[in-house]
Amino acid sequence: MKKHLNTLYVTTQNTYLHKEGQSVAVKIEKENRLRVPIHTLDSIICFGAVTVSPFLMYHCAENSVAISFLSQYGKFLARIQGPVSGNVLLRRSQYQLLDQPEHASHIARHMVLGKIANARAVLRRAQRDHGKNTALEAAQKRLRIYTQHLEKPLPINELRGNEGEAAATYFAVFPHLITTKDEAFVFKGRNRRPPTDPVNALLSFAYTLLVHDCRSALEGVGLDPQVGYLHTLRPGRPSLALDLMEEFRAVLADRLVLSLINRRQIQPKDFSDSAGGAVSMTDTARKTLLSTWQKRKQEEITHPYLGEKCKIGLLPHLQAQLLARHLRGDLDAYPPFIWK
Repeated sequence: MKKHLNTLYVTTQNTYLHKEGQSVAVKIEKENRLRVPIHTLDSIICFGAVTVSPFLMYHCAENSVAISFLSQYGKFLARIQGPVSGNVLLRRSQYQLLDQPEHASHIARHMVLGKIANARAVLRRAQRDHGKNTALEAAQKRLRIYTQHLEKPLPINELRGNEGEAAATYFAVFPHLITTKDEAFVFKGRNRRPPTDPVNALLSFAYTLLVHDCRSALEGVGLDPQVGYLHTLRPGRPSLALDLMEEFRAVLADRLVLSLINRRQIQPKDFSDSAGGAVSMTDTARKTLLSTWQKRKQEEITHPYLGEKCKIGLLPHLQAQLLARHLRGDLDAYPPFIWK
């Protein structure tokens, strides 16, 4: 398994990254502001107008450090990575499953099971922290019914429908998880491309970070992040990374966003309206979220399947490894991550 180190997030506009010895040098306004040894990095994520020298690109490729380019507001644009090492037999098994609908659906079903179970756990935790709430109780019961549907094999289209209905149930009660009374954080439903309110702007940004980590985890064990089973195949779409992230949406991304809002670490002033009704985060908001995201990934948790303590940032890597073991035939089924 690839060792999980650190991610360098570059959000300051007009920053220039270049190679300096065995380090990544960050230059702002013609002055070096930071030097990071290459061996301490796992990846670099650049937001907006950030330039990377060709020599640094080569250096990162040689040291297995991926460079991702996102728009200033978090939309994925491109990714630069050196040769991906991986067992060709593992990838062949991954591709062959596309012609085995029952087996592919079996993996997708376990991922959806993990997603719904974790969404239900988030609602249960909120009810424990904030007291009795009939809406949350009803949603938990409906989500439990959806998990019961997943106890038996389902065709992939029916499985996707089940996942969609469960997500709608979860987000219908999401406003009950926001304890601040500020009108800026009123949540009226999930929207994206572009997000039209602060809560959705935060969720979309957190999901972008999560899918990046899942993609890196899959590539780290030799799997193709483009070939998934729950999400349909589409050119340029990291379908398997999107599959894997479903297990982590509620417990990693959603809880992070809720924490930032409820603890008032993010304020209404941290957002601005853009053309077409879009709402975007300010640099201050992005830096707050990124800092909190990195700290959260350093926290420890006991993995429910492995029974071992690990950092939260390692969870996608561990799940990617378990998926690879299943595809190799070492595990009878893929065990999803279920938060306890």
